[in-house]
Amino acid sequence: MAGLMYAEEAVEAEKLQNFIERIEAGDKIEADDWMPEEYRIALIRLISMHGISEIMGALPEKEWVPKAPSLRRKLGIMAKVQDEMGHGQLLLRVAEDLLKPYGKNRDDLMQDLFKGDLKFHNVFHMKTVTWADAGLIGWLVDGAAIITQTNMLGASYGPYARALQRICAEEVFHAQHGEAIIMALAEGTEEQKQMIQDALNRWWDALLMFFGPASSDTTGQSKQDVTIKYKIRTKTNEQFRQEFFNKYVPRILSLGLTIPDPTLKYNEEEERWEYRQPDWNEFKKIIKNEGPRSQARLNLRRVSYENNAWVREALSQA
Repeated sequence: MAGLMYAEEAVEAEKLQNFIERIEAGDKIEADDWMPEEYRIALIRLISMHGISEIMGALPEKEWVPKAPSLRRKLGIMAKVQDEMGHGQLLLRVAEDLLKPYGKNRDDLMQDLFKGDLKFHNVFHMKTVTWADAGLIGWLVDGAAIITQTNMLGASYGPYARALQRICAEEVFHAQHGEAIIMALAEGTEEQKQMIQDALNRWWDALLMFFGPASSDTTGQSKQDVTIKYKIRTKTNEQFRQEFFNKYVPRILSLGLTIPDPTLKYNEEEERWEYRQPDWNEFKKIIKNEGPRSQARLNLRRVSYENNAWVREALSQA
């Protein structure tokens, strides 16, 4: 018996070594390939969270479709909402393939969302108070997403990398759409300029939290460590946050806006931005669905899912 166990362990060790060599060589792992459990679980967590965040992320902007200031703006933001929902469906399909060995499917992911087991990005728990909030989501939230997602275009898991090619291309248009809204307001009245400043004040900490904490917690290896280990991404949360500062701080200041952090400055010697840390306890509270709009948006998603059960049933019998 001991010999059999040793042989099985040796086979698993060889499989793992071959797997590591493949991803080190730049090969793409496919859904039917052997993969270590740690890798599969990391992918399921990342891709299902990304997919659900695309769907839940459409809801803050959906609230502004009927309130957009012109027909052209209504059509623009409606198209963006449609794109985001499509991204979510595409990513959940990728996650479903990874769930097959566990006998789970998309419905299980939705139930995990409703139970609070599947999280979505902190920014999509927040209120959209004015039209400037809708613009800021497109400009800065989608801008932050582009920074993280383009880093994973070379992800070792092939289906995710291929899905990101389409998603990132469309997110660039989304960011340009948001920037166009902000620029129009910035060139408007003093009241409209103040509307942008107020939105920035509300969203700044949430934008910093978007990238996650800088380092591992006391429980050991963090999700970012695992994804870097398996070449799903190549940079840390803090490196992403620094990229965001490099790209967007000059643009924000060029509009005459004030960043709501008097400590923010660029350290020339260390070549990095110094900034005030957001309240990470608040971050934990928000992603536990205790944010300003968490329950309202979850309830909307739940009702929609229940009301459209007949569509899924009809498709399953087609």
